[in-house]
Order: sequence, then C-alpha cells, then structure tokens
Amino acid sequence: MRRSGEKTDLKRRPRPPMERIKENAVAWLMLAPAAIGLTIFLAIPFLMAFQLSLTDTRLLSPNPPQFVGLGNYRQLLRIHIIPMEPLKDPVTGEIQRDEDGQVLYPRPRTLLRSDRRYEGLQELAQFHLFGRRFLVAAGDPTFWKGLTNNFYFALVVVPLQSAFALLLAILVNQKIRGVNLFRALYFMPVVVPMVVVAVIWFFLYNPGVGTINAFLKAVSWGRLGPFNWLGDPKLAFPSIMLLSIWQGVGFQMVIFLAGLQEIPSELYEAAEVDGCNEIQKFFFVTLPQLRNTTIFVVVATTILAFQLFTQVQVMTGGGPGEATMTTILHAVREGRYQLRAGYASAITVVFFLIVLAVSLVQRAVLREERAIE
Repeated sequence: MRRSGEKTDLKRRPRPPMERIKENAVAWLMLAPAAIGLTIFLAIPFLMAFQLSLTDTRLLSPNPPQFVGLGNYRQLLRIHIIPMEPLKDPVTGEIQRDEDGQVLYPRPRTLLRSDRRYEGLQELAQFHLFGRRFLVAAGDPTFWKGLTNNFYFALVVVPLQSAFALLLAILVNQKIRGVNLFRALYFMPVVVPMVVVAVIWFFLYNPGVGTINAFLKAVSWGRLGPFNWLGDPKLAFPSIMLLSIWQGVGFQMVIFLAGLQEIPSELYEAAEVDGCNEIQKFFFVTLPQLRNTTIFVVVATTILAFQLFTQVQVMTGGGPGEATMTTILHAVREGRYQLRAGYASAITVVFFLIVLAVSLVQRAVLREERAIE
C-alpha cells in the first residue's frame, strides 16, 4: 500500500517497441488508400506534365519532340514594362496631339518591333503613372489575362457565394413546415451537370428573347434592356459569376447547415438570458461557432473558383475579346487547337503551382486565426 504523503508517479511508462510498431503499421495502412490515390491521380500526372513542358511536343507533328529546357516557361512568364515617349514633329520637335488635344504615342506594335530586345513580346496593357504612359508587354498576354480573370472571379465569387450560402443555411435551419422541400430546391442546381446549367443560362441570357431581358423589360415598363449579357465585354464575366454563384451556393449551404446544427442550444439560451437580440446572437454566437466550417467553405470554394472552365467554354468561349478568358481554357486551346502540347503543359504546371501557393497562404493565415482562443 502507498503511504500517505508519498507522491504518485504520474509519468507514463514507455510503450514496448512492438506496440509502437503496430500503431505505426495501422496508421500507414489507413493512410495507404489516400496516398495511393494522390500518387496516381496527382503526383504522377504532375511529373508527366512537367516532363512534357520541357519539350516542344506538338500533336500530329511528324517531327520528334526536342528538349527546350525552360524555353516554354520563359515565353509564358516573360513580361516587360516599357516607358512610352510621345510622338514629336520631326521638323519642330513639338509633341503631336490629336483633334481632341490628346498626346499621341507610337503604336505598341511599332514600338515592340523597333527594338530587338522586345522580340516576341505582345501588348498586354497600358497605364499612366506620374504623368507618363507605360506599355506592359508579355510573351503570352492571353495567359496573364486569363490569370487575372481567375483571381477576379475568386475575389468576387468566394465571399458572395459564402455569404449567400450562410444566409440560406440559416433560413432552412428554421423549424417550419416544408423546410425539407426548400433544402432540396436550393441544393438541386449542385447535382445538375454544369454543361446543362450553362446551356440553360445561355438561353436565359439571350439578348432577343431571353427570359432575363423579358423580365427586366416587364418590371421596368420597357426602360431597361435588352442587354447583350454575353456579348458585352463589361457584362459577360459578371454574368458568368452570377450563374456560378447560383449553381454552387447549395453546396456551401449544406456545409453551413451541418455546422449550424452542431451549435449547442444552451449557447443561444445563455445569450437570451444576457439580453442579446437576434443580431447579437448571430455575431457573438453563430459566427464564432462556425469558424471551422467557414474556413473549410472558403478554402474549398477558392479552389473550385480557380477551376473555372465549363461555363466559359459553353457560353462565351473566352470572348468577347478575351473578356472571359481563363487559364485552363487557354491551356486547352493551346493543346487542342494550336497542338502545342509542350507549351500547354507548361501553362498547367505554372497554374497548379499558383493555386497551390494560394492554398498554402490561406492555410497559414487560417491556422493563425484558429490558434486564437
């Protein structure tokens, strides 16, 4: 028997080596299916794409592929910012202006062709800074436009879709008659293939007899519309964003709904005792309890947003004027239509690394937030 006052040894005895080996074996066995799947469907294809990106492989070409090293990546990522000088009169030396008094500059194509350093570059954009005009030229301006659209799409769709999903989850979490019907209706677009959704919305956006234009015309007594939703460069991408939010919001709604149902009712009862109204309950009880759920929704929605392809391919094909171009669509075009398989592989490798970097940054930031108690 232990004497009174004698300290109890709280240290755990070391486990036998065989026990630790068995635990490690069970852990590796449970991990094996996921590891095998990631290796077959992610790691091996990525390595094959990287190997292909180091060559000038062309589909249907009788010539054998040649090793080009990082040539495809240099063309893809090459970008220059070039200061533009105003055109001057060759006789007087004065700056030339147009009929409206605007300063005239040389054409970008002429400027790029005038210097051998800019060989292979094309105009991407122009901007003014400190009273001067600059030309942004790139080896592949379509890639940069598509990448910009991908980030623009993610920055708009992710917060809006997540906010609407949380609102719908709160609505369908109420104990009212027929709530299951509303849950099914809100989730239904998720199970419909994106190709079908894109075709339906293509007809809804029709500038002539589309339902959306007809509705706007009816509610505004003919003052609004018709709008060329998919033919106007300013409206095409927002129209695709609206479609994407409508189609995917049900997925996030279900996740938020599961998180709401895990919140203990005692927390809301305690908040009522403290005199909190519904808005205060939402900000001080619901949102903090949904922190982990929100993290998952934001990360998953961001990855899905960067995968934008099907609706653009079906509805606009990247147009008008590359207003809806995306990186994946550009890679598909380079491989399928231009038959440049090696260059298309370089696009996919770079895009994969960019999305991976975005995901790692999100994970690092969200991990710091999760550490705050």
